[in-house]
Amino acid sequence: MARATSETLFLDLPDETATRRLGGALAGLLRAGDVVALSGGLGSGKTSLARAAIRAMPGPAGETLDDEEVPSPTFTLVQIYERRPAPVWHFDLFRLEAPEEALELGLEEALAEGISLIEWPERLGDLLPAERLELQLDFAGAPQARRAGLRGRGDWPARVQSVMSLCHG
Repeated sequence: MARATSETLFLDLPDETATRRLGGALAGLLRAGDVVALSGGLGSGKTSLARAAIRAMPGPAGETLDDEEVPSPTFTLVQIYERRPAPVWHFDLFRLEAPEEALELGLEEALAEGISLIEWPERLGDLLPAERLELQLDFAGAPQARRAGLRGRGDWPARVQSVMSLCHG
């Protein structure tokens, strides 16, 4: 049985390329029902990381989509991408005023059938699933440098170790 939570593991990301590499490493481990809670201040790289993960996943026919346009869902609040192994729902909940508004965006369907990449997950309150990967991006010394904190809940702790290995390897 998987542990309910794990310790937070940290990864230094010296530039945007390293942030994209983290997104690509994460993409290879995602499966239907997964929730990635992306936290961090404005401009910390949440969308860049989500974009890299989405582009790294194969399309419905297995095609490479690394040059596909992946706009920020800041204004639409959610963008949906047909990917393997499941559709990816990219949420930006910054403008939500109440957690229940996420239900109108298809949150229940995303959680049941898709992979959910959720920016500003704290806006969901009690609607945020307990089993999730919490990924916190913080500014570090240089302008493009970030520090990522990864904490897995549910079956995520072992996968967090895999992400760390892929990023260090």
